[in-house]
Amino acid sequence: MIAPSEAEARRYASIVIDAGTGQVLHAANPDRQAYPASMTKMMTLYLLFEAVEEGRYTLKSPLPVSRHAAGMPPSKLGLRSGQTISVEDVIGALVTKSANDAAVVAAEAIAGTETKFGIVATEKARQLGMSRTVFRNASGLPDSRQLSTARDMATLAQALIRQYPQYYHYFSLKSFTYKGRSYRNHNKLLDKYDGVDGLKTGYIRASGFNLAASAVRNGRRIIAVVYGGKTSRSRNAHMVELLDRGFSRIMVARHITPDGPPPEKPSLALAGMQTQVATLPKTKAEIGANTAVPAVVVGGDVILPPIRPDEVLGQGDADIELSESYGIQVGAFSDPVRAQSAAKAAINAAPSHLMGQAIRVSQIDGNGAVLYRARLIGMEEATAQEVCKILRSQQRACLVVKADRLDLASLQ
Repeated sequence: MIAPSEAEARRYASIVIDAGTGQVLHAANPDRQAYPASMTKMMTLYLLFEAVEEGRYTLKSPLPVSRHAAGMPPSKLGLRSGQTISVEDVIGALVTKSANDAAVVAAEAIAGTETKFGIVATEKARQLGMSRTVFRNASGLPDSRQLSTARDMATLAQALIRQYPQYYHYFSLKSFTYKGRSYRNHNKLLDKYDGVDGLKTGYIRASGFNLAASAVRNGRRIIAVVYGGKTSRSRNAHMVELLDRGFSRIMVARHITPDGPPPEKPSLALAGMQTQVATLPKTKAEIGANTAVPAVVVGGDVILPPIRPDEVLGQGDADIELSESYGIQVGAFSDPVRAQSAAKAAINAAPSHLMGQAIRVSQIDGNGAVLYRARLIGMEEATAQEVCKILRSQQRACLVVKADRLDLASLQ
């Protein structure tokens, strides 16, 4: 198998979240900034849906096509300067054809110019908690300043689904017809994966093949984002694996319902404790004998093995490395439920950074006493430092940590 190039390895990132709870089911370089390409159009659509809901337009409103819009490079509908196109046709063109001319029509309707649209879109990204995203255009065409992350795109997908369910069905369009010509949706998983009902593909040479997808099974929805696929086929195959593993993890986790005494305020001394000895927990339980994904219950938290990048990077069976994964520790407690409550309290205190972050509660040896440390794992070091700064400003305990084997413990 051919090893991935350095450039391919640098741009790969992925994340899978439970759309209902925001729980992170998998993450690999989720906060690494990269070019979103046409996944940008998810924000263009979000702001267009917002404009319709605010009464600025209806789905039938005609939007003017400017010279700038008509001059956009492919992929495009071939709109001509001076004509109009309805809001609904713009939506269909963005979802299926990923038409750059239609994206600019939407941007100019929303903000007046595409430049101003970039400002509006970036401000909206901040409001949604997309802290590492900058938009400069509405299409995703190459711009070295237009950057986002897998986590931020998952946040955007979650916002689209939650806030505009009345329009989300457009992402399920398998084809779109405009002026007698039919265009097939670039998202081939709509036909190939049971339960997939959107969202958006993306590709420019600098980004590789990207995809944000959402799927529903047994009443549970998950969202997955992949950056940096070598080809559309390998990207789709990797997305299938991520979705499969995501649903497997939800099936395991639904059997675990922590209960116990009410939460207590974490001890600052325990939260800052440097653990010198870490041993695997004594309590291990295999969950779901009929599933291919083994699980361990560690201090009330469900821990499963990491997902490999696989064919998307040509890495074969290599597991995702922990060496670049950081997080925060917010306390160490004598009770695992209280540890988990402390982690949830930290999320509530800094939701824009921690919402959907993976909680890890692990049993440790605290100088002869059994303790349960509470961590949120899966960040880059800079993000963890920023989060601790926020929590400490609120007089909350926080320690930047590097992920270890307890954080992603699994049965082999």
